[in-house]
Amino acid sequence: MVADSVIDPLTKEMIYIAVSTANGCSYCVHSHTAAARAKGMTEAQHGELVSIIGLAGQTNQMVTAMQIPVDPQFEVR
Repeated sequence: MVADSVIDPLTKEMIYIAVSTANGCSYCVHSHTAAARAKGMTEAQHGELVSIIGLAGQTNQMVTAMQIPVDPQFEVR
């Protein structure tokens, strides 16, 4: 995370939190949450992030279980 980037450091930490949650790594969730707080993440931002992670996870599970095909306009060509 030292290289130049167009993504700000707080957003990167929040992405790390989401990926770590999806991968089930509690160490990484805790360490990136602490890093995000040190970079200015508020309790409101953390709460919204956790809500988004939960909703995304549930939606992914539902469409996978129902075997919903990808809409044609979202297909990578």
